Amino acid sequence: MSTQVRTANPPLAGDPPALFEDAGLERGADGSLRLGGVALEAVARDAGTPAYVYNGSAIRDRFATLDQAFDGLPHEIHFAVKSNGSLAVLRILKELGAGADIVSGGELRRALRVGFTARKIVFSGVGKSESELEAAIGARIGSINIESVEELAVIERLVGRRSVEYPVRLGIRVNPDVAAETHPYITTGAGGIKFGVPVEQVVALGRRIAANPRLTLVTIAMHLGSQLLDPAPFALGARKLIELIDEVRDAGVRTIESIDVGGGLGIRYRDESPLAPATLAAVLAPLVAGKQLAVHLEPGRYLTGSAGVLLSRVLYRKRSGGKDFVIVDASMTDLVRPSHYQAYHAIVELVSRGRDSRIVDVVGPVCETGDFLALDRPLADVEPGEYVAILCAGAYGSVMASNYNTRPRAPEVLIERGRYAVIRARETVEDLFRGESINPFDG
Repeated sequence: MSTQVRTANPPLAGDPPALFEDAGLERGADGSLRLGGVALEAVARDAGTPAYVYNGSAIRDRFATLDQAFDGLPHEIHFAVKSNGSLAVLRILKELGAGADIVSGGELRRALRVGFTARKIVFSGVGKSESELEAAIGARIGSINIESVEELAVIERLVGRRSVEYPVRLGIRVNPDVAAETHPYITTGAGGIKFGVPVEQVVALGRRIAANPRLTLVTIAMHLGSQLLDPAPFALGARKLIELIDEVRDAGVRTIESIDVGGGLGIRYRDESPLAPATLAAVLAPLVAGKQLAVHLEPGRYLTGSAGVLLSRVLYRKRSGGKDFVIVDASMTDLVRPSHYQAYHAIVELVSRGRDSRIVDVVGPVCETGDFLALDRPLADVEPGEYVAILCAGAYGSVMASNYNTRPRAPEVLIERGRYAVIRARETVEDLFRGESINPFDG
């Protein structure tokens, strides 16, 4: 842990100013890159590389912006734990008043471990197991959002064979058949995909839930996808949800308390114009006016994505086939988004030395041609042993890491009030051996 003196210069020519502002990054007078006032080169030396580093202040600022945008509406913000499951990050959001949006029993355990109020936990997902549903029922969470008729049947069976002294709170996650302009792998609200209940099944499901005294329907929900920049899909989807809520209420089901519009608020990775929370609030406000509904939101990337960086050390420079390569110690096992989604992440040197840039591929050591962090990218002429930072790595970074090539997962570091601390230790190879047997039949 260390404290750094904050002396800042504006971003340099190769630095993206808007991304720096989003993250709380700045250049020190000596050219060093600082996050939340802390020199990242010091973090890289102390924690080793690769390493994820999060700026707690940037997370707090993002939450405040979103919360204040919806100040005129009854609302709850449930953080999407799938985007960043670090206990220390979850603790920050819980202290700010957030709930948790979960998609697995493991994430339920994380949320409860940190101390999230059970009533502010929402559980979605198309493939909840019986044991996961049992755990959610036992914890008395705010809503289990069902995604099929078959899932409701499992819940009915579970509550029918146990003594439940309280109605289990359910939601219906609707597939509104609204296409959003984003990567096809993270589009979740269009027709013909695995997520949500078709619109035509919702009213019947609502009646079925209402007919069971051990169940109560409290929300109608949707999630359109991730990295959304346009308010139009939210408006179209929310309008469909309101129409469904009216139909369900007309059918005699009077227990619905909220409309859950999901998450998906995009961030700036390059030169995008993110959807401002105030714009989203202005779109939703007239739709819910007079409906006696709270608005529930499930942001993940918006709250933590810009606040994180992935630090990496340059191992080698290489020229082959007319191309220049910068080989670093981070890989697709640490940040899979460039390889999996063809996603853009800005990369900058940790200490600027005023060198010219050249067009390079930034690649990792994993035995895959798809192991890259950037292709055909201008980058300062960094040398082996120097460090770079991959920006916007605070969401869908560590949580999607793997141990491919027997690579231990990188540590996570949190910066708060000019200090930094490791919040998840680096894995060791011995950690990876735990639970394995070399010869289970010997002796």
